[in-house]
Amino acid sequence: MEHHAEVLSGGVWQQRIPGWRDAVAMLLLLGIVLLLGLGAREMVGPFVPAQQVPISLSPAALPLYTLGTVMRMLAALVASLVFTFTYATLAAKSRRAEKVLIPVLDVLQSVPILGYLSFTVLFFVSLFPGNILGPELAAIFAIFTSQAWNMAFSFYQSLKTVPADLDEVSRSFRETAWQRFWRLEVPFAMPGLVWNMMMSMSGGWFFVVAAEAISVGDLKIALPGVGSYVARAIEERDLAAVGWAILAMAVAILLYDQLLFRPMVAWADKFRFEQTAAQVVPRSWVLDLFRRSPLLNRAVAPIAAVMRKGVRMRFSVAWSRKGGKRVSFTGPLINVVWYALLLYFGSYMVYRIIGIVGSALSLHDVRIAAANGFLTLLRVAILIAIASAIWVPVGVGIGLHPVLTERVQPIAQFLAAFPANLFFPIAVYSIIEFHLTPGIWLSPLMILGAQWYILFNVIAGASAFPSDLREAAASFRIRRWRWWRDVMLPGIFPYYVTGAITAAGGAWNASIVSEAVSWGPIKLSASGLGAYIAQMTEAGDYPRIALGVIVMSILVTATNKLLWRPLYVMAERRSRLG
Repeated sequence: MEHHAEVLSGGVWQQRIPGWRDAVAMLLLLGIVLLLGLGAREMVGPFVPAQQVPISLSPAALPLYTLGTVMRMLAALVASLVFTFTYATLAAKSRRAEKVLIPVLDVLQSVPILGYLSFTVLFFVSLFPGNILGPELAAIFAIFTSQAWNMAFSFYQSLKTVPADLDEVSRSFRETAWQRFWRLEVPFAMPGLVWNMMMSMSGGWFFVVAAEAISVGDLKIALPGVGSYVARAIEERDLAAVGWAILAMAVAILLYDQLLFRPMVAWADKFRFEQTAAQVVPRSWVLDLFRRSPLLNRAVAPIAAVMRKGVRMRFSVAWSRKGGKRVSFTGPLINVVWYALLLYFGSYMVYRIIGIVGSALSLHDVRIAAANGFLTLLRVAILIAIASAIWVPVGVGIGLHPVLTERVQPIAQFLAAFPANLFFPIAVYSIIEFHLTPGIWLSPLMILGAQWYILFNVIAGASAFPSDLREAAASFRIRRWRWWRDVMLPGIFPYYVTGAITAAGGAWNASIVSEAVSWGPIKLSASGLGAYIAQMTEAGDYPRIALGVIVMSILVTATNKLLWRPLYVMAERRSRLG
């Protein structure tokens, strides 16, 4: 009676007595908060490089190590999300900024994780002398560099392909840029961004060994985590410990998939751009539990109200002179000043780099680095072509079937997160046993983590493909190769280009750990820029580390400028929905 009376009076009835859903939801939420608090406490404490606690290979130590690794990856993911919303938005909204920020993003993506660690770990350690927070921030920053670029490229691509009719409707309601961003652009980009967040999280696992087991010249730091555990297991050739590490990774991936990413996928599905309802929608038991918990809903209602009010606020900036006329920032004089400043700062940085590096290097060193760079470039091109041929059809097949997508998602995350280091025993044993050429048979290790960028982005594109367009293609009986050429490939093309760019960058990064491998005292090396940088990092040769990073940045930037950027422009112009 109370239920009917409240509904008839215009209110929304809510259960007043806490039920089992309230208890389970609150216990689950409290458990997550306690685990995060425990992990955060472990990231602050005294630190003396010469008195580090050795990494234990006991399986009993793995739960706490896994929590530490997950905490670093979540912190890096939050930082990557903030970076994405600011950097990618500025690049998509300003033509001047775009001409600078996107090439810079290409360069940042091409710099290997060891390149960042070589020049940043001392900075972070010096920020908090005697405290473990310095090395923790260095590891988080290293993981951030394996996550942020992919998310920024995805968000930038989505902002550039927002349907024109939706943008016109938004402007017709006189929404400010702030309101359009949160009520149109972010929701439109959300399905693809969630998938790229998952991929970025998995990419962090791929490089977690280098991020946690820091070794730059004489400085060696081993943070408690799965990455350091794997590094110690490889050093001691302990296959049992490698197996325990794989099990810990699998459990961690399953937990954050169910508690974080599966709810996000189910929530983001409502933002798919289509005119007909999907027949099957993704579900999440955690999201359903939280939605059906009246006590939890009442607890978060004030927070939700503040967020809605913030999104609806009409922030606007009016630049005007005293006479009332608006100041123009698009005139030819402004352009001249802008490009003159860019030329000045670019020339100054090149001059400083040449001054620092040039005094310690010769032309012979440049030739060696360039030759290794072109060899790695050839490997990357071949591997990306093979991965595209395999994973584009597979990704489309998965993305068009939501039930299959839900089942494959955690498996794909686990495979994407699998560090190449765990394949070192198999690779070393096979190459030595069968007398194989390391330059050829170490190459597949480069694509192990990078190929999943293509798969995840294609799945995201196929999942976001409007159902009404598929129904129209079916009604016109467009099948087989014409269906691929005229319907599906144009529809997923922007997503594929994003995945291919980040996959190529990931392959370049993976060359650092794939072209020079070790299993205990056995070391194998393939010719290439990755092996060159890894060897110079181990020796602490900073000028040659910088040379290798510069050569890699030039090659990646040139490839993006000559190949991927034209494809990006074509995707924006010809594959736009609306």
